Amino acid sequence: MFTVLTILHVFICLFLILVVLLQAGKGGGMGIGFGSATSNTVFGGSGAGNFLSRTTAVVATLFILNSLALAYLSTQRDSPRLRALAAEKQKAQQVEDATKAKILEDLQKAKDVAEKGAAAPAPALETEGTAPAEVPAAAESTPPAEAPAPAEAPKPTPRKVPAQAAPPAPAAAPAAEPAGGEATP
Repeated sequence: MFTVLTILHVFICLFLILVVLLQAGKGGGMGIGFGSATSNTVFGGSGAGNFLSRTTAVVATLFILNSLALAYLSTQRDSPRLRALAAEKQKAQQVEDATKAKILEDLQKAKDVAEKGAAAPAPALETEGTAPAEVPAAAESTPPAEAPAPAEAPKPTPRKVPAQAAPPAPAAAPAAEPAGGEATP
């Protein structure tokens, strides 16, 4: 239906343009273009003005009615899509508002804790069927120990190349004893 009305609207527009151009203006209108001395001779002696005026009024009325019908159909056609977009936007706004409220609530709690000067107690982790582990009182009052600095990797020591050992000295031969068994001083 929308397509049929759009096509009809185009034809009405073209016909309206043609009818308006055919009407006589102050200079004599289209009659001068056909070589006539007077503008009324194209459509007869006196009927051209009335015929073109009535045709223009009818075509202009059709143009307005067709424009209104197209506008109405356009809004009805887009209405479900626009409603769906509005519903999605409203849901997104609600989620955003809930998130903002949660953040403001958390900030207020943090501000209250900071004003009291005490650290917020850490929630105890519980597992199903077991009682929470108790923290000794001494552990609560002592500040947390600093973590030891990470141990540095041992630096490689340069290898010592053993010194070249001198070749072993040949064993000294025993001194020869003089004959006769006496030792020389």
